[in-house]
Parts: sequence; structure tokens; C-alpha cells
Amino acid sequence: MMRLIIEPIVRAALLEDLGRAGDITSDAIVPAGARVEAVIAARQPGVIAGLEAALLTFELAEPTLRIERLRADGARVARGDVVARIAGTARGVLAAERTALNLLSRMSGVATATRVLVDAISGSRARIVCTRKTTPGLRTLEKEAVRLGGGSNHRFGLDDAMLIKDNHLALAGGVRPALERARAHAGHLVKIELEVDTLDQLAEALEVGVDAVLLDNMEPQTLRRAVAMVDGRAVTEASGRISPDTIAAVAATGVDLISSGWITHSAPILDLGLDIAC
Repeated sequence: MMRLIIEPIVRAALLEDLGRAGDITSDAIVPAGARVEAVIAARQPGVIAGLEAALLTFELAEPTLRIERLRADGARVARGDVVARIAGTARGVLAAERTALNLLSRMSGVATATRVLVDAISGSRARIVCTRKTTPGLRTLEKEAVRLGGGSNHRFGLDDAMLIKDNHLALAGGVRPALERARAHAGHLVKIELEVDTLDQLAEALEVGVDAVLLDNMEPQTLRRAVAMVDGRAVTEASGRISPDTIAAVAATGVDLISSGWITHSAPILDLGLDIAC
């Protein structure tokens, strides 16, 4: 990912941690000239993501640090694998440590959770996509982590595609008026997706015309009927109650996409740590 995009995120995270006076603990205890060598290593297996942001954290905190990347973002790691080495001033390493590990562990957790779902539907036509249920301020990094885990991105925000949901339908007065208003407002490059809860709503949407349909909280047998009804006229996306235990049955229905909020809003972190050799 371009440095221009991630640097403001990393700077904000560092400023949040360093506050107004910096690392007063290390400044008090660690001699100014002390130097260290450190490694970042995986403490459990998973998929690495956010390494670029993590290493940039060290660079911004102390530009004189020597940083060596040993694994790439997107790489699978085993417990004990070293992903990077950092050498230089001890104060610089300690000032950046927590912010760097927070970013790296969080994004690697998202990538690992995504990979679990991707592996669970291997061989099917479906693709895993994320949602807007992301951590405020970290959407760009979390969506990249989804891609590194083998998934794909849904829309990035409210302005790059139309997704008509149940509250929109309630306020518009139904499927047809909502779609007609959306079509009249959308530019020629803007896609329109409609969330439907029933096959009756789906039938009406197909009659009016729509680019994609989000089949929300439907059981597998209903999803199969929905895919047959669409018959290639729109992209089909399943959502709701998606988990590693249920996703294979959903993929088997023939849907094009399976969206999961869990991979960003509830993915556990991947445990990575920084170890110093004095």
C-alpha cells in the first residue's frame, strides 16, 4: 500500500501513544545511547498483514533505526517465525513497540480470519467480501488485510456504490420506488445493490432491474431458490450469520459473494511479539 495513504494513520496512532511528553518511562530508565537488536516474531500461526504500517511506525519514531523485513504481507507464518528485525537506539524501539504491534496484530488477525473463511469454501465459485463494519480510522488497513487474507473488498464508503437496505425501503415506500429513485440519481458508473429479505422482494427487484442483490439472513434452501430466480441477471451476495461452521453450506448454494462483518469487527488478533536481545 502507498506510504502516502498509510503514513497519516501511523502518525495519528503514534501521537495517541506518545502524548505530550513521549515515553517518559524509557527516558527515565534507558540510557540515551543504549542500542539494541530486536525481532518481531509470530507466537501463533496465521497470515501476516499490516507489516508495512508496523515497520513505518519504527521509522517515524526513530529514523536512524535499521529495519529488515523478513516476511511479506500476505505470508503464512508458523509459531516462532521471525517477520522482521529492528536495530538501533533502545529508546526508539521502545517508543514504537506497542503502536507497531497493535497495528500488526490487528491486521494479521483480520487477514487470518479471512483466510479461514476462504479456505472453508475452496473449490466453490463464491468469494469472501468484507463490509463497512470496520474500526473507525483503520478501514483502509483492515480492507487491505482482507485482500491479503484472500478475500475481496465490498464498497469502501457510502459514496462509491449504492446499497439500498431495509430502512431505505421503509422510507421510500417499497422496492420499486427505492430502485427507481436510485436509478434516476446514480451516475453511469455507479452500481446499485438491493438488500432483500424475501423472495417476493427479489422478484420485484428483478422486474425493475438491479445490479446486485444482497440476500440477507436466508437459509441455504432459500438461497438456492434465490440464485435460480436471478439466473445470472444480477450479482448475488449472501450475508447474515456467516461463520466458519456455516459458510460451506452457503457457498454450495451458488451465490457469487459471501459478505462477513465478523472478519473485521470481531476477528481475534494474531499474537505477535517483539523480543529484545541486549
